[in-house]
Amino acid sequence: MRTAIYPGSFDPLTNGHLDVIQRAAKLFDRVIVAVAENEDKSPLFSLEERKQLVRESVAHIPIVESDSFDGLLVNYVDRRGGHAILRGLRAVSDFEFEFQLALMNRKLNERVETIFMMPRDTYTFLSSRIVKEIARLGGDITSFVPANVARALMERVGTSTKKLSKGVDL
Repeated sequence: MRTAIYPGSFDPLTNGHLDVIQRAAKLFDRVIVAVAENEDKSPLFSLEERKQLVRESVAHIPIVESDSFDGLLVNYVDRRGGHAILRGLRAVSDFEFEFQLALMNRKLNERVETIFMMPRDTYTFLSSRIVKEIARLGGDITSFVPANVARALMERVGTSTKKLSKGVDL
């Protein structure tokens, strides 16, 4: 069974992340979305909340599961029997940092490969940080995140769902 690990903070999960997950599910037997416990980033959602939001968002894809980890990613990949680390690239600016991470992970565990995937071009501008900022400022985020994430994010930042739904069933 070929297992891919897709790590990230997912604070929150965006449609760009979901696009990468859905396409990876066509290439692997199992995809684990591994939510990182990186408190240095001061996440808006707790680790458990982020895992739950991912779980709900991928429930329609049977081979995808949500989990969390801390410590070295390559150690987590080993524990979960992973074969590849998935990394999303939105722009060329992402590549240098991701390339360094991939080389370091290979040095730490040469058995684990890193695979770069780009989201659809309609999502290349998306980031969790930008989505959170739009929500804080009262903008419509419904086309940027799954519906369950939009509800949770709007609740967290105190934005009215009626104001943002514009015909979208939230």
